[in-house]
Amino acid sequence: MTEISKEYAEALFALGMENDETAEYAELLEEVSGILRENPAYMDLLRSPNIARSERILAVEAAFGSSMPEYMLSFLKLLVEKGRIGDFEECVAEYMKLYDASKMRVIAKVTTAIEMTSNEKIKLTEKLEKMSGKGVIVENVVDKSVIGGIIVEMDGKIIDGSLKRRLRDVKDVISR
Repeated sequence: MTEISKEYAEALFALGMENDETAEYAELLEEVSGILRENPAYMDLLRSPNIARSERILAVEAAFGSSMPEYMLSFLKLLVEKGRIGDFEECVAEYMKLYDASKMRVIAKVTTAIEMTSNEKIKLTEKLEKMSGKGVIVENVVDKSVIGGIIVEMDGKIIDGSLKRRLRDVKDVISR
C-alpha cells in the first residue's frame, strides 16, 4: 500500500463524510473496480504513457461520464491526470478500510486448507465479533499448505491455529 494511495483514499473519504455519502462512495468504488477488473485492456489504455493524458481523461469521461456522479468521475480523472490510475485498487482498498472502521467493522482474513462452509463462516463471525466487540467481515482464503485448522488475521493480530504451525512447534521441541 503506497502512502499516496492512502492520501487519495483519505481525501475521498473526507469528501464522503462532508456529504454524508460514504456508503454511496464505497458502492461506486466497488462498482468501478469491478468494471476495471473485467476490462484489463481499458485499464492498460488509462495507464499508457503512449496516449496523451488529455485523451485518457476524455476516455474516462466517455466511459463513465453519463452514468457516474461528478465527484467519482472527478476522482477517476484526477488519478489519470496525476498518473496514479494504476493505484486505483489500492485507493479502493484503503477507502474500504476507512469506511469499515467508521462503521465499527473489521475484516478478518481467514486462511484455511479448504473453503469454509457458510455455516462455519457464520459461527466464526459470531465468535470474532464477540472477541473484538466490532462487526466482522470474514474473507476466506484457501491455502492447502495450512494442512488443517485456521489462521485468522484481524486488526493487526494473527491467531495461528493451523496444523502446519502445530507440526512446526513439535519439530522445534524435538530438535532441541
